[in-house]
Amino acid sequence: MEIRLGSLVRDAREAQGTVIVIDVFRAFTTAAIAFQRGAKEIVLVAEVAEALALRQRGIGDVLMGEEDGKRPAGFDYGNSPYEVSHAGVAGKTIVQSTRAGTVGVAAAGGGQASQIYLGSFAVAEATVASILREQPPLVSIISMGDQGRVKSDEDEQCALYLRNRLEGRQPNLDAVRSLIMTGGATQKFFDPAQPQYHPKDVDLALEFNRYPFAMKVSRENGLLVARKYLVD
Repeated sequence: MEIRLGSLVRDAREAQGTVIVIDVFRAFTTAAIAFQRGAKEIVLVAEVAEALALRQRGIGDVLMGEEDGKRPAGFDYGNSPYEVSHAGVAGKTIVQSTRAGTVGVAAAGGGQASQIYLGSFAVAEATVASILREQPPLVSIISMGDQGRVKSDEDEQCALYLRNRLEGRQPNLDAVRSLIMTGGATQKFFDPAQPQYHPKDVDLALEFNRYPFAMKVSRENGLLVARKYLVD
């Protein structure tokens, strides 16, 4: 199994094989919690306008996401793991749009990816188990970073963690967590001037391997749809 690491939108667009698109802070931690709370499926779109247009067409029960870190007008929930951990989403179809994670999925989905997974620490071990079971010849791990434009410690560390686990090594979780907690992208969650970033989002995003499922994306009627995939 060949494993390639990449970063940001440019590499998501060129990613090949089985692709893991990583967004730890916060999109794919939020998605994992939504699935744990019973969400049926998540439709992933790059732009807020696309999400609103899907709602106009009757696609999706809930809009979830962010623009500049804040909940867009017309959306039901922001891109906060803490907020969604209290949301009533059981049995519902969610449409999610963020400025990093879902943009990366859209980029990979329009390229040469044969399979796409949503990546975060919350589902890391289950994602690894699913991929090891499938044994694809090529895995591309893409860290989406801050707004898909600047590399971030949490996504880069998650990519390294996934590569190590795929190759049979067990990283020191305390060391990984410590590196992320000192990273620049983490500090905004503790800045009172930026209330859209809740401190508990960090705690939830760094709960390693909390959920026993992967999040796999399929192409359905022109849409990119993620579903929970249980791994025994």
